[in-house]
Amino acid sequence: MSASAKSDNQTDGATLEKADLENFPVAPSFLPAAWRTDLMAVYGFARLVDDAGDGDLADPAGVAALLGVDADPGQEGFRPALLDGLERDLDRVFEQALEPAAAPPRHPLMRDLVPTVRAHALTPEPFRNLIEANRVDQRATRYPTWADLRHYCTLSADPVGRLVLAIAGRATPERIELSDAICTGLQLVEHLQDVAEDLGRGRIYLPRESMERFGVTEADLAEPAASGPVRALIASEAARARTLLDRGAPLVGTVQGRLRLLLAGFTAGGYAALAAVEAAGFDVLAHQPKPDKRRLALKAAALFAKGR
Repeated sequence: MSASAKSDNQTDGATLEKADLENFPVAPSFLPAAWRTDLMAVYGFARLVDDAGDGDLADPAGVAALLGVDADPGQEGFRPALLDGLERDLDRVFEQALEPAAAPPRHPLMRDLVPTVRAHALTPEPFRNLIEANRVDQRATRYPTWADLRHYCTLSADPVGRLVLAIAGRATPERIELSDAICTGLQLVEHLQDVAEDLGRGRIYLPRESMERFGVTEADLAEPAASGPVRALIASEAARARTLLDRGAPLVGTVQGRLRLLLAGFTAGGYAALAAVEAAGFDVLAHQPKPDKRRLALKAAALFAKGR
């Protein structure tokens, strides 16, 4: 195996291994092999873009060289340049999906995406939105209103659900609307779990208007444990996330079979994470609440049976 092939495999593996850390099953074993492959291809793309935007790549210089990005990880503007390089590689994905003789994408996770795009006639928009969400992260670290944060979620979260429906061949306007509610709810829950971690990156995904309503300052979020006002704020935002999950949950009942079980698992992951936040007394600063796998499985079974 060549040195470049080894580097490709290391880059690919380190990214995909993070699937086990998600709140929900990314590509569970009960799905057909083809679906699992396609879902992991989409997950690999989304995780790669997030890691590039967050500065979490195992080998940022190696990825930059692979993509032909002439920038050093220590330079200001490296992450935006890397995201631009990934978007150019995304162009190669769609070019080769349409014309197999076209130049292949440079990154291995992008190459994995080509057959998925081709098989399901996927469009570039959801993928471009995920890249744009990470561009937003480079220039916006605070969100004044809920409307501002909701718009961010349309870029960072909603495309994933839309891609799942497209891969399953079940995308309709009604299902997309329900899926968007679930995905935004899942994103909000993740924000609540990661308040301390995000603050360490200089970001706050709690609307400023909500913080002001509860009298919470940024300094309060930097404390080792949550004060009463911070807990009240987190409880309020958790209720918002639960409302969105409740609004989208009927999506589960619109499909059957293994897709129904998959969507039940996604949605249950959000509910289980919310339960973990609640069990922590809404103190998300002392430690990061993680969903209980048994609770997740029970909730998924209930959603599958009831369809909502």
